[in-house]
Amino acid sequence: MHTSEPVADDPELQQLYADFESEHLNPLWTQLGDLMPMAPTSKAVPFVWKWSTLYPLAQRAGDLVPVGRGGERRAIALANPGLGGVPYVTPTLWAAIQYLGPKETAPEHRHSQNAFRFVAEGEGVWTVVNGDPVAMCRGDFLLTPGWNFHGHHNETDRPMAWIDGLDIPFVHYTDTGFFEFGSDGVTDESTPEVSRSERLWVHPGLRPLVGLDTKTSSPIACYRWKHTDAALREQLALEDEGYAATPEPGHAAVRYTNPTTGGDVMPTIRAEFHRLRAGAHTRTRRDVGSVVFQVFDGEGRFHLGGSAHEVTTGDMIVVPSWVQWSVESDAGLDLFAFSDAPIVERLHFDRTYIAEQP
Repeated sequence: MHTSEPVADDPELQQLYADFESEHLNPLWTQLGDLMPMAPTSKAVPFVWKWSTLYPLAQRAGDLVPVGRGGERRAIALANPGLGGVPYVTPTLWAAIQYLGPKETAPEHRHSQNAFRFVAEGEGVWTVVNGDPVAMCRGDFLLTPGWNFHGHHNETDRPMAWIDGLDIPFVHYTDTGFFEFGSDGVTDESTPEVSRSERLWVHPGLRPLVGLDTKTSSPIACYRWKHTDAALREQLALEDEGYAATPEPGHAAVRYTNPTTGGDVMPTIRAEFHRLRAGAHTRTRRDVGSVVFQVFDGEGRFHLGGSAHEVTTGDMIVVPSWVQWSVESDAGLDLFAFSDAPIVERLHFDRTYIAEQP
């Protein structure tokens, strides 16, 4: 039995390694630290994309790049600086700013990847999901679960910008992706104020008897800003009245849910909205899994792995797995957030550390 360290220049050992390589083998003992680190060490790095940079670039793309069949979407992906140039914001998540110009139509297609839209700027665009036209307005959170046909059309003389979030890296890594073209336009060009899915599903505490089966993704096409805003506002009002309604002082938060399960809106993506009062500060934490934020409104500061980053309306922030982070608000801060938590939790890899004090 050998107990001593191998001699690096031993000819027999060198031949062993050469034989491993020629047979497409790789010994664990030479790479244990990379494969099994003491704690998660993501190649992705914390980063902030400034809206003051993102939006003008999207506008320029709107002037120069068509949106029709072929390119499909004028979406500009956030490429995490630690991931070697691939268009991924984290190893499991894809995020982009999408820009649709006046009177433009993005043709229909569908794909295995789960997707959502969070509207950052403008109104007057409808996304058509499996033939159901859904109005898009600032602050709305819209779903396009995997394998649903979808296209977009702008009925106004003004552009619109929104945030796309998808599980593209996860689907790519697992070799599970399919894609299919649909109509060269959209299958329904009508512009109803309320979609059919909302008319059926969005009534507080009430569930239609035609949909009693459990659905993998939420059947709600759009979660309207007016409801999100009201929920957050009431949490803080109840806190003022002395009731335990917020996860921590001055910090209201909601999670978008699937009404057929009570769980996440899609099997691979969690979405939440957070509101911090002026002067509020979250506790420092670490989480297994990655999260992406967009500042919907306000100003504040993200503390990411020991560095402070000033943020304001529109800015996008990525927090990779197990990076230490916290947020503080100046005059108030509204944050949309999405993460890969459903994947992590389903595999029972979830772990969180939260400091006792902010």
